[in-house]
Amino acid sequence: MTRIIETERSLDVVAETDVLVVGSGPGGLAAALAAARAGARTTLLERYGCFGGNITQVGVEGFAWYRHEQTVDSVGVGIELEQRAMAMGAASPEPQSISGALDAEMFKYVADVLVEEAGIRPMLHRQFVAPIIEDGAIRGVITESKSGREAILAGRVVDATGDADVAARAGAPTHKTPREEMLSASVMFSMSGVNKRRFIDAVKADPQTYRDWAGNAEWDIETTGKEDDLFSPFLRKPFKQAVAAGLIPPNLVTLAGTWGTVTDQGDLTYLNLVHLGGVDGTDADDLTRGEIEGRRQVIHAIEALRKFMPGCEDAKLRNFGMTLGIRDTRKIDALYNLTERDVREQARFDDSIGIFPEFIDGYGVLVLPTTGRYFHVPYRSLVPKGVDNLIVAGRSIGGDKISHAAVRSMMCCTVSGQGAGVAAAVSLRTGQPFDRLDVVEVQRELERQGVRLR
Repeated sequence: MTRIIETERSLDVVAETDVLVVGSGPGGLAAALAAARAGARTTLLERYGCFGGNITQVGVEGFAWYRHEQTVDSVGVGIELEQRAMAMGAASPEPQSISGALDAEMFKYVADVLVEEAGIRPMLHRQFVAPIIEDGAIRGVITESKSGREAILAGRVVDATGDADVAARAGAPTHKTPREEMLSASVMFSMSGVNKRRFIDAVKADPQTYRDWAGNAEWDIETTGKEDDLFSPFLRKPFKQAVAAGLIPPNLVTLAGTWGTVTDQGDLTYLNLVHLGGVDGTDADDLTRGEIEGRRQVIHAIEALRKFMPGCEDAKLRNFGMTLGIRDTRKIDALYNLTERDVREQARFDDSIGIFPEFIDGYGVLVLPTTGRYFHVPYRSLVPKGVDNLIVAGRSIGGDKISHAAVRSMMCCTVSGQGAGVAAAVSLRTGQPFDRLDVVEVQRELERQGVRLR
């Protein structure tokens, strides 16, 4: 590979802050709110033009679709996000659970309001490109934007990129699932012009359950059995019919998935039907290929729905998600790495920063929390090795594959995010490094913020 040498240059320091949160998905948004509420001057850095990450940029509106009557759910910023969205007209009932399906577009405004109310400094349209490291500690980050190359200095940094970008580039040990084993990337989209009555009547006439997910290899899943007969807003038959009729290419046999809501206005939203294997979200070439191939498959999916799904005859594309939905890239090697046993067997930890239901979705496993079981999320899983002043929030916290299938959930990302934000504020206030932080102080502040720890 041909290489060039960059010329050294001096950079403007455009911000100095107590806590810098890099990435504004559910984990980053929760971290910024928590840090600000704990008294830290907080800056929230985002590469796109809106906050919300997986919700607003990808279009994943099923925020807590796992929640059932007996679910013991997290309590903290995550519930606040859901309830605030409902109060502001940015959510509607989710069809397979007792939760609110978020309106991805309206939630952009909800996030703006929350950030402004908390006194957080917003910095949109700036891409993190490199950490600033001094004596083994992160002192800030370098960004690129329309404003050029700039520096932001911070007392503590929260890596909420989802891909452990800051941690990896700062030299913290990370690992990735092999590309061929990574969870598929998704292309979310919504349609307009759907006849709600005809669509719902068709769903009621042929209701699908989680048992119907089985088949076509990608959708073969292990359950506990209690999930099998629950209703699922699942679609696959129209695509099988379309392949058989020669309407769409025969290689698209994995087109299948769920829908989120259908509005009185005829919008069919959060269509999670296109899943792309072999896409590494840390590889720009993979992302390019995935975006283009994903949109191609979406158009085929719409053709199949128009022909074979009642109510969709006159429907058309309303929008694609702004970017691919990535489930699985880097994870840090943390002070403690969560295990499959932890998330399956109700692990309890003295350093708990919150709870999350026994909900596992990924790597061929689906376990829904219908019996009140839950596990603790430990503080130590947020702390990377090898770099001071850095903590991680979201799906890249330490753990194995099956634990990742639990903690990658957006609601669990808010649990680790709120814990990371509070820990950053407490670490700065007390002068204690993350790897020797008094977790009792963190827990005390989390409880003050309304978090359920046990």
